[in-house]
Amino acid sequence: MDEAIIDALYRASAAGVPIDIWVRGICAVKPGQPGLSETIRVRSILGRYLEHARIFSFVNNGDPVVYIGSADMMHRNLDRRVEALVRLVAPDQLRQIDELFNLALDDETSSWWLDQEGEWVRHSRSESGEPLQDMQNVIMKRISGRRRSVTR
Repeated sequence: MDEAIIDALYRASAAGVPIDIWVRGICAVKPGQPGLSETIRVRSILGRYLEHARIFSFVNNGDPVVYIGSADMMHRNLDRRVEALVRLVAPDQLRQIDELFNLALDDETSSWWLDQEGEWVRHSRSESGEPLQDMQNVIMKRISGRRRSVTR
């Protein structure tokens, strides 16, 4: 929602930078606009759990820069609150965040896509009509598997 950040995203897109934005619901960026935001994709994943993750991940020419934080990019957080960001540097943490983004942005993951007109379009079935994977279920199965292997 922050205009300065949106303008920076549009400038990056105009320079050819691929940009994926994963939001819960509110987004003022208009993806896929010719000459403005052609390289921007916006996805939203809503499920049975309310997610509040704030992750900022930059590919940085193969040298990832990743932050986790308390604020989303809205005026109420950027202008009127004290918020924090923490940089992740441990290789295992970076790998886990990369896996999370890959799952969230995968075309085989059920999600909502923000189109050029600013409308949310549901993507929940494959071309053959099969349900797409539910990200939260996939993550819960992974976590359950880790717990079982730790307790053995």
